[in-house]
Amino acid sequence: MGLLFSEGADETTTSLVAAPLPIPVQPLPRVPDRRVPRHLQKDEPATAMEAPWGRPATRDLDAGAVQEKRVWTVRGIVADVRGRLEGGYGEVWVEGEISNCRPAASGHLYLTLKDGEAQLPVVLFRRQAQLLRFRPSTGMAVLVRGRLSVYEGRGELQLIGEVLEPRGTGALLVAFEQLKARLAEEGLFETSRKRALPSFPKCVGVITSTSGAVLHDIVTVVRRRHARLNLLVYPALVQGPGCAASVAAGVRWFNRNPEHVEMIVVARGGGAPEDLAGFNNEALARAIAESVLPVISAVGHETDFTIADFVADLRAPTPSAAAEIMTQSQHKIEERLEALERRLKRASRYRLLEARQRFARMSADHVLRQVRGGLDRRQQRVDALEGRMLRATERAAAGRLRQMELLQGRLERQNVVTHLLWGVDRLARLEDRLRQAAPRVVANRAGRLDRVTGRLQALSPLAVLSRGYALLYTVDGGNVGGTSGAVGFLITSSTDTMPGQRVHARLAKGSVTAQVTETDPT
Repeated sequence: MGLLFSEGADETTTSLVAAPLPIPVQPLPRVPDRRVPRHLQKDEPATAMEAPWGRPATRDLDAGAVQEKRVWTVRGIVADVRGRLEGGYGEVWVEGEISNCRPAASGHLYLTLKDGEAQLPVVLFRRQAQLLRFRPSTGMAVLVRGRLSVYEGRGELQLIGEVLEPRGTGALLVAFEQLKARLAEEGLFETSRKRALPSFPKCVGVITSTSGAVLHDIVTVVRRRHARLNLLVYPALVQGPGCAASVAAGVRWFNRNPEHVEMIVVARGGGAPEDLAGFNNEALARAIAESVLPVISAVGHETDFTIADFVADLRAPTPSAAAEIMTQSQHKIEERLEALERRLKRASRYRLLEARQRFARMSADHVLRQVRGGLDRRQQRVDALEGRMLRATERAAAGRLRQMELLQGRLERQNVVTHLLWGVDRLARLEDRLRQAAPRVVANRAGRLDRVTGRLQALSPLAVLSRGYALLYTVDGGNVGGTSGAVGFLITSSTDTMPGQRVHARLAKGSVTAQVTETDPT
């Protein structure tokens, strides 16, 4: 097994500054007078410059002296109050519930602490806000360490925070849960995006500390299970402020040099949650998620979980378990080969023993009986095949005979002489039917003709004229004394003519021309 160390000197790493550890809550200094800080409470009367909150002080003068007043500007009195407030209270711890949490574009964080009916504005400037390990939200109970001051622009009391801690839950756990929820919402923990590990890697990149026992454990397991696997070690910080940046640099280095390794193992031994905080870093989680090479996370003990475990392609309970995972394919093949070898040896011994037993049982009579039995079985097989052949031949001959009879019947039906005789007989029958049907058809047609002629004559106008009627027509130019002219229109009323007019009468036989002598309109 080869053990190499990569030179990561060219990696530019950025140290991360961790948030301060929680500080025990200290009781506030006892202030008997809530209006005046303790150091301003004196036994002797206050002078004009020592009056609390910039209230005008009176100076006792001789009898008859005029009482002197001090006039403050708004800026001056607010500045005086701020100075006295900051000097009087110093650093304080305030507990309350977050309300109206407002991160600003400048990086500052503004929120309000509520406690019953009271509230106190709080501001964390960008430097302090960047050091927070969790994201404050409305409704969260927190503990704030800072300095009381006055914001001159609005003249209101505010607390300038230095440290912000969740109340009741550690800051590390809150930051862990918030980062886990945010990355899970982005899909970085989805099983579909996790890459498969190579089955037979030739070289594996290990990101860990070279001074700890983790590297020794990994090397020991690999030598025992797969001595031909090479390890390329990237020395990294696995604890402290620079841990996340150092490990992320190692992941990026291996991804820039993929020809050296086929997968990456991020390893670290167990420890307290504060020791493993570097592996709960968002930048490290995104570096692992963006890795082209598969990544195994082996951080802490089996009960320890980090953000790197969820983002990595596979989580190993311990670094030794990660080494076993790297070599499991090769080790399984070796175990499989050993098992097959054992099975082959057992089968060979069994077959050899079985052959020896068969050879011991064999004799001349036994061989002769086996030969005769074989011949009898084969003769029986020949008889069976012969019977099957005869039955098949008979079935085939019967089928051919039936087919020949069908063909002969079809040939007889297609004979020309038969068809000719059938046609002559049919022609004779049709001639007889024609001779018998002709007189009936003629008689039927003659009767129908007589009936139609009678109906036509009954409807003819000439038949009416034969009963003594006549059709009268006007004669063109047929006035009295006029000459004969052409026949005009049919006269249907006495008003169509006048006395002296000539008319033409059509009779049943022939026609006459007459002259009207008188008309009667009735």
